[in-house]
Amino acid sequence: MTMTALTRGGTEYVPEFLMAIDAEKCIGCGRCYKVCGRGVMTLKGITDEGLVVMLDDEEHEDDIERSVMVMAEEDACIGCGACARVCPTNCQTHAALD
Repeated sequence: MTMTALTRGGTEYVPEFLMAIDAEKCIGCGRCYKVCGRGVMTLKGITDEGLVVMLDDEEHEDDIERSVMVMAEEDACIGCGACARVCPTNCQTHAALD
């Protein structure tokens, strides 16, 4: 059975939770991070070797090629979909829970 929720007005809807972020498509713009008040995502760096590292990682700071959004607290997602609506690259996968 699919999980359902109610809006404040009592309308039923099916939350679709953030399941994954495609690092190849993500441009690290931070739009999803800004609209999420739950701390579900965080910005990290990708090195020239493909390692995902903290942006303030002194060991790899010269090797960071670009920023990318990654899942930080996936269990904090409430399935509102705000992050998907602001993503310019459609790099996120969302799904309802059964």
